Amino acid sequence: MSPIDVIIPVYNAPELTRRCIDSVLTHLDSSMGRIHIQDDASDEDTRAMLAELPQARIEVHRALENRGFGASVNEAMQRTGTPCVLVLNSDVEISADILPPLYAALAADARLAVIIPAGNDYARYDLERYSRTPGGYIPTHRLQGHAFLVRRDVFLELGGFDPAYGRGYYEDVDLGRRLDRHGWRIGVHPEVHVYHAGGGSFGRGQAFRELVRRNRSLYYARHPGARRNVLLLTGRSVPGSLPPALVDATEDVFHQGGYIHWLTPESTQSLSCLQMRHDLISPGAVAKLVLRGWRSDKRISDIWMAADAPRLLRAFLTLWGYCRNIEVRLWEKHGSLKK
Repeated sequence: MSPIDVIIPVYNAPELTRRCIDSVLTHLDSSMGRIHIQDDASDEDTRAMLAELPQARIEVHRALENRGFGASVNEAMQRTGTPCVLVLNSDVEISADILPPLYAALAADARLAVIIPAGNDYARYDLERYSRTPGGYIPTHRLQGHAFLVRRDVFLELGGFDPAYGRGYYEDVDLGRRLDRHGWRIGVHPEVHVYHAGGGSFGRGQAFRELVRRNRSLYYARHPGARRNVLLLTGRSVPGSLPPALVDATEDVFHQGGYIHWLTPESTQSLSCLQMRHDLISPGAVAKLVLRGWRSDKRISDIWMAADAPRLLRAFLTLWGYCRNIEVRLWEKHGSLKK
């Protein structure tokens, strides 16, 4: 494995940033190239901390004005010189050399453009339930940009992060949609872990909420299919037992950036990607799905039901869908759709 450059965009939060840099210097020494720190017009405390860093293998570039995470990464990527580049938020800490296993996943799959380490941001997932590819990763259709190893030429070819997202939030998932449209894959490595503190630069106050709200609207305006949340009800629990046409339909939802919420009478394993969620049929699970939706992108948008699904629940969901003006479709045994 050749050395891999590291990009760390920085905006304030000097203590978190120093912990991130120290963890990189401690654990990535043997496989790392250079560390490119893009200081996005931080305040004096952060600039003073960066001035104290060891000069060997670290390059600090200071922007004149705060332009945000995406622009910082785009600019720093131009100065890197390795085929693959690790991008880390400044509030991420690592505790092992994560580069060899991440690189091995890219090497095993020529169409894998981005590999993301697991960690506390994926704690809500039972990663053991998801299928793994020959490269050892779990497929995902959502790029989370707090930490990822990317093929540099692919990133530059697609123009990097879109500057329309300004100071941050949703530029990463937007890039994921563009990667997907160009036939590239994204994965999460379940055996590689980082810790992401979150909110290091902007906190969780009003500025954070306004940025998220503004960029969420932009993202869904550009990718309306990402709002899809399909409730799938079947009587069988084995992914391989689903009709091929239904499998193709779920894949189309994933490629648009949407989610499948699968309800079955028995537990299932080997879910196809992280955008497929599964629950056993129960009053609580049904209530959780039909009552979700304080935000429009969280609400159930479609109801799909297999012919072998429990009849009483089929009747309830059909009525509920009619009352909520949600399209309800029934999958026949041979795999076709019937409204």
